[in-house]
Amino acid sequence: MEHQQDSSLFGINIDQAGRGHLSEAARWARFLAIVGFIMCGIIVLIGLSFGSIMGTLGDRYGTGYPDYSAPGLGAVMAVYYIAIALLYFFPCLFLYRFGARMKQALAANNQEIVNTSFQNLKACFRFLGIVTIIILCFAILGFLVVVLGMATGAGM
Repeated sequence: MEHQQDSSLFGINIDQAGRGHLSEAARWARFLAIVGFIMCGIIVLIGLSFGSIMGTLGDRYGTGYPDYSAPGLGAVMAVYYIAIALLYFFPCLFLYRFGARMKQALAANNQEIVNTSFQNLKACFRFLGIVTIIILCFAILGFLVVVLGMATGAGM
């Protein structure tokens, strides 16, 4: 029996329908990544202007409302927003690289570029998975703190 050298994954070839699906997935990945980059920029701009926004709210609503212009609040919120934008940037970057490289790989029929493309997709999912685990841990920890606080009567 003769063994064929082909660009297959576990003996599975990518036919025209599969190439079409990968091409469309790459286009959507690039679109979502570009929108994500734009959103990162908007989040950074909001973060950088947070101090003046809070000062304006404090001036507009006067003393009947909490002091929105508390010293340092704008800086703390700016750092928070910039951190969120940075956290959102990396999955967008990996997704964009996946889309761009998959498009290039399909055009050139190049297995190495396909592998690099899938490596970026894996990195995107790994990053999102790790962030999800961290968020779930914080949520569980917060829930436990609330339950323990209620059980000990610390809220009274």
